[in-house]
Amino acid sequence: MPIHEIKCNRFSLKIDAENIKYAVVLKNSETWTITKKPYVCFSSGKIVEFPQPKEIKITKTGTYDGVRAYYDIPQTEISVMTHVYVDATTEDIIFELRVDGDKKGEIETVSYPAPFDFGAKAGEGYTVLPRMQGTLVPAGTRIKIAIGDIFGRDAYMPLYGQVRNGAGYAAIFDTPYDAKYQLDEDRVVPLFRPSLGKMSYIRKMIFRFRDPCDYNVIAKCYRAYVKENGKLVTLKEKVAKNPNVQNLFGCPIIHTGICRNVMPTCDKYDKEHPENNHSCVPFSQRAEELKALKAKGLEKAYTHFDGWGVRGYDNLHPSPFPPNEEAGGTEGMRKLSETTRELGYIFGVHDQYRDYYLDGPDFSYDEATLKIDGTYPRKTYWAGGVHSYLCSTRAVDYVRRNYAEFDKLKIKIDAAYLDVFSVADLDENFSPDHPTTREQCARDRMHCFDILTDRGIIPSSEEIMDCVLPSMVLCHHAPYYTSSLSDKTSAESRGIPIPLTNLVYHDCVVIPWIGLKGQFGGFGISGKDGAYTHAILNGDPVYCPIDATAEQLEQVKFACESAEKLALCEMVKHEFLSDDYRRQRTTFSDGTMVEVNFDTNEYVIKQI
Repeated sequence: MPIHEIKCNRFSLKIDAENIKYAVVLKNSETWTITKKPYVCFSSGKIVEFPQPKEIKITKTGTYDGVRAYYDIPQTEISVMTHVYVDATTEDIIFELRVDGDKKGEIETVSYPAPFDFGAKAGEGYTVLPRMQGTLVPAGTRIKIAIGDIFGRDAYMPLYGQVRNGAGYAAIFDTPYDAKYQLDEDRVVPLFRPSLGKMSYIRKMIFRFRDPCDYNVIAKCYRAYVKENGKLVTLKEKVAKNPNVQNLFGCPIIHTGICRNVMPTCDKYDKEHPENNHSCVPFSQRAEELKALKAKGLEKAYTHFDGWGVRGYDNLHPSPFPPNEEAGGTEGMRKLSETTRELGYIFGVHDQYRDYYLDGPDFSYDEATLKIDGTYPRKTYWAGGVHSYLCSTRAVDYVRRNYAEFDKLKIKIDAAYLDVFSVADLDENFSPDHPTTREQCARDRMHCFDILTDRGIIPSSEEIMDCVLPSMVLCHHAPYYTSSLSDKTSAESRGIPIPLTNLVYHDCVVIPWIGLKGQFGGFGISGKDGAYTHAILNGDPVYCPIDATAEQLEQVKFACESAEKLALCEMVKHEFLSDDYRRQRTTFSDGTMVEVNFDTNEYVIKQI
């Protein structure tokens, strides 16, 4: 079959279906090719490239033009259909994949489409990755990724892109829940994995080529995609659903704890010094500390209290009641809530509905997540000791039950942080009684947030997974991917940090930063950078120590007042103002421009 050419306003696509090769020729003659072969990676580790297709069909309708191809994978019962076509209206290039005949657990991943060749020399372009807040990898730079799962720290968003000589593309996983990516030298390889053990539905990738193109264009291509699909839920819309969200804008985050007990079955248990496994600060002491902040002039704040439950932080979930007796019990927690609200602050609690503790009062393997091999996850990392994972379908019911319990105890909750729901893997459950796909898991997590919203409670979680973002308002943090994610000032950025997430979602979620002036490094922050400067650049709020000094409070108030003005604004552009990337500028939809210098930590905010 001859090469099939599809001509568009932006480009022409040449499809060599027999050899599974493609060429996108842009109007400026910049050409992007796919020359590698797609493949099936089996659970045994064996990799088989797609063979020559057994059948090829031209597909042309009133809305698209493309080519279907059919393959039989050698020495298996697996057949594959691929469909490559151009949408006549949007000029998106779409790659579809259907796999039939695979046995449960037979396939690890399928590579399709094969990656676009890059080949740019140093200075000619870069790769854009959705790793945490965002990573730019200059051409000629080698960089590794840990896992590459879509929806996790390697990909807050199902998006990547590349730019070469001023032109490039945004690649969007249209079926993202069972997707991954990996790097092959300077290529980005999209991968699809089974759902509940099988490749049971059509997988789809969308490529949007643009000339000119940069990482801002790539971000805005994705924002337009999310908006068209009804998944761009702005903070303004979230306020309409839950008016209490309005109270969050301009608030610093006060994150502190009540009780901590490390169980002997926990990996972190200190056998040599057992006294180090326990700590407790009474609810009443935290109330006095908040009063002291108010007296120093902190007018508004969002509080987040860990370890309020019967055995403290990360223990016995999803059944943490009653409130910790040593800290003051139900009455003490009720008074802390009342005091917090009387001060004009938001009362928020830490909560958890994934880690499922075996010594919890309601534990049952019937509610746990079952793996494909018939075993249950077993972890011992967190303070509460041995735990499995709670099936997401059951988490919904526990959230409903627990916040009804707060009502019975007459403890008013303004905000709740459902731990790990926006960073931990989407779970599959192979239980025949309640099988759950990763996509269902995402819907269940959103359902949990929506129960809070329905009660007027501000929902938050750990980082950013945009599959649950429509129902989230606040995250714990969403910084950058560094060589070490621990709080070490020696950590270095992996690639060049860019605010990719904020370019898409700034007006959809509140992202605070941990650090004040003179503090460098930290979780997801290069040891050369101050998180406070990132907060100013991004128009985001900051954390406030519960024992903050008057000088620290002035810094907190400045950043948060700026963030309040920009909370409902889209970040429309980010720019590097120096070749060393240390001077940067952001522009927001109200016309505000923020310029910062990460070497001097100076900043200028120009507001219209």
